Amino acid sequence: MGGVRAVFAAFGCLALAIGAFFIANFAGAERLEAQASRAASGTHMGVGSCAGSTCHGRNEADGEVVRQDELWRWQEESTPGGAHARAFRVLGEPRSLAIGKKLGIGDPRSAAMCLGCHSTPAAAKGPRYQASDGVSCEACHGAASGWLASHYATGTSHARNVSQGLVPLENAQARAGVCLDCHLGNDAPGQFVNHRIMAAGHPRIAFELDLFSTLTQHHDEDADYRQRKGKTNSMRMWAVGQAIALERSLSLFGKPGLGTEGVFPEFYFFDCHSCHRRIYDEEDARPAKISNPGRPIPTGMPPYNDENMIMLSAAVRIAAPELAQQYEGQTRAFHAAMAQGRGPAVEAANRLRQTAMALADRFSRSDFTRAQTFSIMESIASEAISPRFTDYEGSVQAVMAVDTLLSGLVTQGQVSGGAATSLRAQINQAYAAVAEPNSYKPLEFRRALGGAVRTIRALQ
Repeated sequence: MGGVRAVFAAFGCLALAIGAFFIANFAGAERLEAQASRAASGTHMGVGSCAGSTCHGRNEADGEVVRQDELWRWQEESTPGGAHARAFRVLGEPRSLAIGKKLGIGDPRSAAMCLGCHSTPAAAKGPRYQASDGVSCEACHGAASGWLASHYATGTSHARNVSQGLVPLENAQARAGVCLDCHLGNDAPGQFVNHRIMAAGHPRIAFELDLFSTLTQHHDEDADYRQRKGKTNSMRMWAVGQAIALERSLSLFGKPGLGTEGVFPEFYFFDCHSCHRRIYDEEDARPAKISNPGRPIPTGMPPYNDENMIMLSAAVRIAAPELAQQYEGQTRAFHAAMAQGRGPAVEAANRLRQTAMALADRFSRSDFTRAQTFSIMESIASEAISPRFTDYEGSVQAVMAVDTLLSGLVTQGQVSGGAATSLRAQINQAYAAVAEPNSYKPLEFRRALGGAVRTIRALQ
């Protein structure tokens, strides 16, 4: 806490407000940690426990309270919603078997290194639990032994179910924490895709909370859902997801067993394409790298993957302007500390991580109005932010953000679906600019993103 107190002294009166954010955030984090502990400590009952025709196993969405075909939607492998169900099966495909061979772990379907994310990790397993179910219901909703029998009982409440171990996925911070365990990483067994695993052929990890949630959603947000859990605010989900992703990344970076591997740093944390660029040895060769004003690091040093930092820079300017100066200063200080050694870098990471936690708490209590959402999209493509799109990962986050925020405005009824559809061509041009990592060109991407946002601006 010494670093936090120093920041408070430097910022004077502003520190009182910032301090309140930290205190509230730590209290919220403790509640979420307690909920996660309950969810993890129970027995996993297995998909079969949810599959009855009076529960979630119907073939038609004709339930009175919930759809009741949720299991079918989860299992439909031909759709994005079936991604979790097919997670285990892909471990037996040629690419996965080749990765297992390169890593020397044998069959990935029985390797702890893979099962932490391609199945549902469970300390206690009920009679219907099967690893082959992949990422099943309880991977996201929590071990069901405490709440399975009561969650459909007459007179029960969502709050009661949560108290018995159900994960409150309507809470953006709780959802982000669960998703990021696999979609960014955790220090639990089999939940960290390090550089060696990617070098063996595993796809690069990429994630955006609201977009991925929408793609895999298997429930309807009807009046009953909103009465029990509230209406989802996609813009809030996006902003909180970015903050929690940065917090998670910095937390993992600071762990001695994960931040380094032998004499090398863990390259998972660095921007892939800062090293994986084509090399030219001609005398008149011009480096492919272009200057990034957000990274004060020496030439030739690989930069930390700052995709979530960049998105938060756009969000904090609009949704938490009183924290913007502190946040921007800490991001630059973190990049600079990377050139000084692991000790200073971890210290700087911890300071930035605390601010990311405060932003997550602030965003979780923000409504993200129509005007704010448009301003965030414009900020992403602004002269203040766009020069930081020098690498592929950050650019992917940018176009997903614009797509997510515009879709959120449609969902909230603040922009018509027809108007948003008319802009799809411009958004698709921005997607096309990041369709292939090896052909990515920063300046072309910035032009495509700017064009999409300028067109979206007309909706205001």
